[in-house]
Amino acid sequence: MDREHEGTTHAHHAEMEEEAPEKGQQYKEQVKETSQHAEHRPGLHTHAMADFRQRFIVSTILTIPILLLSATIQSALGFTLVFPGSDLLLFLLATAVYFYGGYPFLTGIVEELRIRLPGMMTLIAVAITVAYVYSSAALFGIVGGEGFFWELATLIDIMLLGHWIEMRSVLGASRALEELVRVMPSEAHRLQNGSIEDVAVEALRVGDRVRIRPGEKVPVDGVVVDGASTVNEAMLTGESTPVSKGPGDNVTGGSINGEGSLVAEVKKTGKETYLAQVVELVRKAQESRSRAQDLANRAAFYLVVIALSVGLITLIAWLLLGQGLGFAIERAATVMVIACPHALGLAVPLVVAVSTALAAQSGLLIRERQAFERAKDVQAVVFDKTGTLTEGRFGVTDLLPLGAIADPLEVLRLTASLEANSEHPIARGIVRSAEEKGLNLVPVSGFHAIPGKGIEGYADDAFLKVVSPGYLKEVGTEPADERVEQLKQQGKTVVFLLRDDTPIGVVALADIIRGESREAIARLKEMGIRPMMLTGDNRYVAKWVADDLGLDAYFAEVLPHEKAEKIKEVQAQYRVAMVGDGVNDAPALVQADVGIAIGAGTDVAVESADIVLVQNDPRDVADIILLSRKTYRKMGRPGAHPGGRRYLHERQYGHRRHQCEDALPALISNAAAHPLLHTPRSRRRTGITFGRRGRALRGSPHSPGDRPRTARCFVWW
Repeated sequence: MDREHEGTTHAHHAEMEEEAPEKGQQYKEQVKETSQHAEHRPGLHTHAMADFRQRFIVSTILTIPILLLSATIQSALGFTLVFPGSDLLLFLLATAVYFYGGYPFLTGIVEELRIRLPGMMTLIAVAITVAYVYSSAALFGIVGGEGFFWELATLIDIMLLGHWIEMRSVLGASRALEELVRVMPSEAHRLQNGSIEDVAVEALRVGDRVRIRPGEKVPVDGVVVDGASTVNEAMLTGESTPVSKGPGDNVTGGSINGEGSLVAEVKKTGKETYLAQVVELVRKAQESRSRAQDLANRAAFYLVVIALSVGLITLIAWLLLGQGLGFAIERAATVMVIACPHALGLAVPLVVAVSTALAAQSGLLIRERQAFERAKDVQAVVFDKTGTLTEGRFGVTDLLPLGAIADPLEVLRLTASLEANSEHPIARGIVRSAEEKGLNLVPVSGFHAIPGKGIEGYADDAFLKVVSPGYLKEVGTEPADERVEQLKQQGKTVVFLLRDDTPIGVVALADIIRGESREAIARLKEMGIRPMMLTGDNRYVAKWVADDLGLDAYFAEVLPHEKAEKIKEVQAQYRVAMVGDGVNDAPALVQADVGIAIGAGTDVAVESADIVLVQNDPRDVADIILLSRKTYRKMGRPGAHPGGRRYLHERQYGHRRHQCEDALPALISNAAAHPLLHTPRSRRRTGITFGRRGRALRGSPHSPGDRPRTARCFVWW
C-alpha cells in the first residue's frame, strides 16, 4: 500500500475507534489489518477509493463538452457545433482530463518501471499518452489526420470507474469482517463479591464471571455456570436457529442472548477469542498469494509486452502499406487500449477478498489459500466416520418384540425405565430415544448391576433384566432368531430385555447417522466427486454406514496412525480432501491434498487443517468445494481473451469500403458463438447475421450513401 492510501485507511479506522473506544485494542488491530486493501501489484491502486471517485466524476463532467465538440460525434449525431476558439477549448478540456483523470495511471507507470515490472498501468498510460500527443498534434496541424480526444476522455473515464468499483468491492469485503467486530458489546456485567459492576470488556480476565441479561450480546467467550436460555449465533456460524444453553455449555462473544438470564465464566480473552481468530484467519487468507494470483500477475506482464509489441507492429505495418501517420498512430493506440488486461489483475484480489469474507460469515474458515484453490480440483472426499458422518453417540435403530410383547415401543419403554438408573453410554442412548418418542417411563425398585453383563430390577409388577448376548449364552437362553443375527452382522450393539429370565424383546443400537450426511453425500455425487469413509470401527459397522449413505468406498478397522497411509493409497488415483475432527485425524488431514476440520466450534485454530468448518455439518464440505470452483471460475473469466472484448475498425466509405469488409472474416470465428450477436440490436449494429452454429450468412455493412463519411464497424463479444 502506498502512503497516501495507507493514511486514508488509518483515518477511516481512527474514526471507527472514536465511535467505540471500549472495544479493546486487540480487536482494533485485527480489523485495521484486515480492512486494508487486498494486495495488488505496485502502482495498480495508488489512490484511495474517494480519490478515484472524485477524479471519475470530474472527468466525466469534462467529457460531455469534449464529446459535443468532437467532429466524429457531431457527424454521427448529425449536428455541427463550431465557434471561434472551439478547437482551443477542446484541447484545454482534453488536457484537463488527461492530466487530472489520468494522474493515477501516469504515476502508476513510473512505479512499475521503477521496479522493472511493467503491467496494466504501463499499458493504459502509454495508450492515453499516445492518444493525447497525436490528437494535440493533429489539432494544431503538426501531423495530418483527425484527432480523437473523445476516445481519450472516455477511456480514462471507464478506467477510473472500473478501479473505483473494484476498490469499493474489495473494501466492502473487508468491512464485512469489520461488522463482526462492531457487534461486540463495549461493557460487561462482572460479578464480584456478590455484587454486579459494569466494566470494559478488555478489563475482563480468564476466570471472571459475568451476568448476561435477556436480549444482550454475549461479551466474552466462556462457559455457562448458571441459568438457561437460547442464544442466537447466526452472526458467527450462519445458523439462524437459536441454540439452547445451560450450565456447562459454551457461549461465544458477539452472539445474542435470548429470553433467559445467564452467568458465564470467562475462558478466552483478547486474541484467543473466537472472533479475533476468525478475523486473523481471514486477514491471512486474503493476504496470501494463491497460485492463480501468481499466474495472473505473470500473464498480465506478458500481455503488456505483447500488446505494446503488437501496437508498434501495427504502426509500422500501416506505414509500410502507405497509410498516413495519423491513420497508423490511431490504430496502434487502439490496439494497445483494447488489449489492456487490467481485468485480469483486478479480478484475483477482488475475488479473493470477497470469497474469504463470504466464507467466514457462513462459518467456513480458510486457513490456507492454496489449499482452497486445490479444493476446486478435488475428485474424492474421505470422511472420518465417528462425529463426522455420524453423531458420535449411541441411538436406538431397531426394536424387536419377542414372545408375549407385540408392541416395539413397549420394549423400548420397559428397557429405558430400567436403564434410566445407569450412566453407561448405551443406557443413555436408550433413555434418550425413549424421551424423543415421548414415552412415559415406569418406576424401578430393587435396581442392581450385573457386572459386565447388564442390569436388573423390579418394574411394572415384574422382575426385568437388560443384558448382553454374552449373558444369554452363559445361561443358555439365547433366542434363535435370524433378525438378531442380521443386526449383529450389521455391527450394531444388541441388548435383550428379559421378564422373569425369559427374553421378551431386543433393542439394537448404533452410532446415529447424521440426518445431514445423506444430503451431503448426494450433493458430492452430483458434483462428480467420489465420497469415501475411513474408520477404526469393525467392517460390519463400516459396511452398514456405507450402504446406508451410498458411499463409493470405505476403509474399516484403520488405526489412527494408519489413516495417513490410506489417504496416500487413495491419492494414487484421485485428488483427495480429508474431512475429520482435526485431532485424531491430524496426520490424515496433513497428508490429504485438502485437509478439512469439521465441527471445530470456537476452536478455529486447528493447525492440521487447511480449512476449518465451524459447524458439525457435512454439507459444508460440498459448500466449500463449490465456493472454490466458483471463485476460481470468476478469476479466470476476465483473462480468457482480453483482446477479444472489442474490435474497432475505422474506415472511409467509398473507395476504402473493402477495409472493413476484409476484416470481418477474421472476427467471425471468435465472435459468432456469443449470444449478444444474435439479438436484433446487434444485427442492426454490425450488419452481420448468423445462422445455426454461428455461421455468418451475410456480412455486408450498411449502405455507404452518396458521400464519404467517417463511420465505424463494431463487433463486440
